[in-house]
Formats: sequence, structure tokens, C-alpha cells
Amino acid sequence: MHKSTTDLSIIVHDIALHNSEQAYKQLFNMLFGPLKRFAVSIIKSNELAEEIAGDVMITLWRNRVQLLSIQNIKVYAFVMAKNTALNMLKKQSGNMVSLDETNIDITFDSLTPEQILINEEFKKSIELIVQALPPRCKMVFKLVKEDNLSYKEVAQILDISTKTVDAQLVTAIKRISCAIKSEYNLI
Repeated sequence: MHKSTTDLSIIVHDIALHNSEQAYKQLFNMLFGPLKRFAVSIIKSNELAEEIAGDVMITLWRNRVQLLSIQNIKVYAFVMAKNTALNMLKKQSGNMVSLDETNIDITFDSLTPEQILINEEFKKSIELIVQALPPRCKMVFKLVKEDNLSYKEVAQILDISTKTVDAQLVTAIKRISCAIKSEYNLI
């Protein structure tokens, strides 16, 4: 078990057994942002995504006694967010929303103004390339690379196999690298 999983287990234990508001704040800080970004990628509304992420976090607090029976709290929270977002979409008269407006934050450590300018240009190029990925490919890429979820966790959240996660990620990386090579004449 790696450190973040151990830390998360300790946090969940403190919430479930000791009603620790401090531990809940840690869990909230750990999950709210990624849940909101994930919900935005489905629902296309910052306000509704914030509401979804908040609802998930409130549900976790209200059901804190049962948290110890949940095998992976992170996956559980993402699945709740996904289901809530999909239910909202159904209620909105079946208007299907594309995943084309997902924000990808890529940061670089820069030292000089020239490097900052080059990095910003490169970052924008990558963001445009990622935006052009097929929806599922883009979502898998975001969950693995931005939210640092494992293949298994992404598979559970999206209800697909880990082989499909791997294939989608390979496709995303190939498309991104081909586009970068082409754009910067690296071929």
C-alpha cells in the first residue's frame, strides 16, 4: 500500500470512528477539486459540478459510520459523482453533453522569461491536442494523468475494463505525441 492510500485509510478511520471534523476537512481538500473537475467534464456546468462535488462530500460525512466498509473511498466518491451527474443529465430532457470543454492544467517549473513564454505556448498546444481527443479517451487521460488515479480505479469509475483504460491511454498518448512531433517538426 503506498503512502497516499495509507493516509486516506487513516483519514477515513478517523472520520468513521471518531467523527473527526479535522480528518473530514483533509478528505474534503483531497477530493473536492478532483470530483468537481470530473463532474464538469460530464455536466458542462461549473455551478452544477460544484453542487455535485459538495453533495458527494456531504453524503460521505452523513454516512461516515459506514465508511470503513467501503474498500476504496476515492473510487466510491468518483462513482457517486458520475452517477449524480448522469442523473442530472437525464433530468435535463436528455440533452447529451460532449466532453470537449474539459480543462487540463499542465504546469512547468520555469526559470527565465523566455522559458515561461515557451512553456505557456507548449502548454496551450498540449491543451488543444487533448481537447481534440475522443471523449472517452480524454476522460481516461484526465483521470489517470491529472487526478492520478490508477487504471483499476478509472476502470471502476467508468465501468470499463483495465485493458480498455490502458488502450484509451495509449491512444491518447500516441495522438498527443504525434501531434506534438508534427507541430514542432520533430518527425
